[in-house]
Amino acid sequence: MPAPDSVAPSAVPAQSTPIISVKPVVLPTPEHGDDLQVRVSAPVSGTDLPLVVLAHGFGLSMSSYDPLVDFWAGNGFVVVQPTFLDSLTLGITPADPRYPDIWRIRVQDVERVLDELDHVVAAVPGLNDRIDRDRIAVAGHSWGGQTVSMLLGARVIGADGQPGPDKTDARVKAGVLLATTGTGGDNLTPFAAENFSFMSPDFNGLTTPALVIAGDHDQSLLSTRGPDWFTDVYRFSPGAHSLLTVVGAEHSLGGIHAYNAKDTTDESPERVALIRKASWAYLRSALEIDDTAWKQVQTELAETADPIGRIDNR
Repeated sequence: MPAPDSVAPSAVPAQSTPIISVKPVVLPTPEHGDDLQVRVSAPVSGTDLPLVVLAHGFGLSMSSYDPLVDFWAGNGFVVVQPTFLDSLTLGITPADPRYPDIWRIRVQDVERVLDELDHVVAAVPGLNDRIDRDRIAVAGHSWGGQTVSMLLGARVIGADGQPGPDKTDARVKAGVLLATTGTGGDNLTPFAAENFSFMSPDFNGLTTPALVIAGDHDQSLLSTRGPDWFTDVYRFSPGAHSLLTVVGAEHSLGGIHAYNAKDTTDESPERVALIRKASWAYLRSALEIDDTAWKQVQTELAETADPIGRIDNR
């Protein structure tokens, strides 16, 4: 996707406030073998700022998702991004003994960010006094969606057929789940069933309010089903009350993970603009800041003759 200064204003809404971004903020994690590196982005002004922890997809890092981060931070959110052990920047291979547990370590890393939030935000001078600790959200794309869904209440079904530990975090008040994988069992290819044990979610306990975002052309090589697999969390969880279906979007949802990303198969600044605006508006509503923008997004899509997205609520 083109960088902001080369995209028409209608495709990329302007930020309302300049932002500052600091990386890496290092949190010692000797038990993991690599310290946890975190990026913090925030508007340079404003108080009572809500905060969202953004979990990257497989192989990416804290430096990814600028199309989302720039907009969210430029419009009043503090965005915190951990780099997980699967990131290509760390060079860990499947031969590493930690590899089978990365999905668990990912959840622990998000919890650590919340546990050490004062240290994390102190990397931006004065930010500690400007955040609202009662308004914390999580967001995640692909594997990142699976990661943060556990803090919203999802659990992983173990080999015994029973849901694993409940990792619901009361500090998290809302979530955004982007291209998050669906239920397991027969819905998985044999390869996925054998290699990705965490792809057997139980969404019954996901009660924290969440927006699910899925592309209607997102065909996973890990599932025997079609793009509707990525809507399972909306269909089966009590908390995911809203679903944004993005027309024509594949797994990168138009290119939310980077500007000018060569691996974007469905490049669309318009899709990205919708996703970042809708997710921002939803979080403002779910965190009880203001629901005006969320209502406006839904009205605009409903009244557009040929919309690039559809929002369903239940």
